[in-house]
Amino acid sequence: MQNKYPIGILGATGMVGQRFIQLLENHPWFQITWLAASDRSSGKTYGEAAKWRLDTPLPERIAQMTVSPAEPAGAPKIIFAALDAAIAREMEPRFAAAGCAVVSNSSAYRMAPNVPLVIPEINADHLHLIEEQPSRAQSGGYMVTNPNCSTIGLVMALKPIEDRFGIEQIFVTTMQAVSGAGYPGVPSMDILGNVVPYIGSEEEKMEAETLKLLGKLDGHSVTPLPARISAHCNRVAVEDGHTESVSIKLGNKLGRPATHEDILAAWAEFRPLAGQALPTAPAQPVEWAPQQDRPQPRLDRNRGNGMAVTVGRLRPCGLLDWKFTVLSHNTIRGAAGAAILNAELLASLGKLDPVAEAATHA
Repeated sequence: MQNKYPIGILGATGMVGQRFIQLLENHPWFQITWLAASDRSSGKTYGEAAKWRLDTPLPERIAQMTVSPAEPAGAPKIIFAALDAAIAREMEPRFAAAGCAVVSNSSAYRMAPNVPLVIPEINADHLHLIEEQPSRAQSGGYMVTNPNCSTIGLVMALKPIEDRFGIEQIFVTTMQAVSGAGYPGVPSMDILGNVVPYIGSEEEKMEAETLKLLGKLDGHSVTPLPARISAHCNRVAVEDGHTESVSIKLGNKLGRPATHEDILAAWAEFRPLAGQALPTAPAQPVEWAPQQDRPQPRLDRNRGNGMAVTVGRLRPCGLLDWKFTVLSHNTIRGAAGAAILNAELLASLGKLDPVAEAATHA
């Protein structure tokens, strides 16, 4: 790409904002030109405003940038948003109305009928919903969301199975890392040596988002997958990486019961973005771990540079049909990396060019 798209980050000082910076600093298509955060950070250099928490150094160029007010005036036309849902609900439509492409990690608009909830390997066609947003006709701006961090790993593992066999029932129990709660996250006295069997709104998000993602675009909205799903979400003393125990009842698309080998083949042959050359996309989106005690967060969360989902322990289920284990990196694949991949898909489809050109001519 000859010229990089200038991009901004809303909520740049938080944990997901920091992960955006880490993943975008040397990105071949995008250039960070604007950072915004709360009023208490505005006007400071990023190095002064943010306490850097990641395992790579804060880039010096970013450290010297001044944090801007979280307002559309002066912002680039492509925005990565890492905001709390309550703030995002008010702020993201303002940026879209101002002509920005808002690529959001927030839950605020994931279930809105005219806002695409997208994983590029799963439902790229749902991006058509941006044309249903009033801001698209008025200013060219729009909003696109990625799913909850626990939903992404589940849906990546389910999509190849749903395509080949159909899915009628899903039962999932999660063991979610503390980084999913942001910083400072869960107090150490609550989580060390403990399991917290409640994450606010997580189960409801996981159930609704999974069915929307696996649903079908039907004209002006998405018809959810007609499956039944039950989720149990737990916080555990793991730094990064969400682990999920999944049981499923299959449909009858195959015309016969699916075998162990059938399901492994579905995962191994799942390469929906092959040939599209999106920089952040993993070559193999769903990786199989054959060891009987894998996947594990410490050993498998960084597969595919943190963008691949690892599956293992596939075996018959005594209640449904099959059960298996899923692992994904919750702040890369489940947050910043997911939004970046959505932006890459938008760029490849030409959906970022009009907003970028509008900024050039403003």
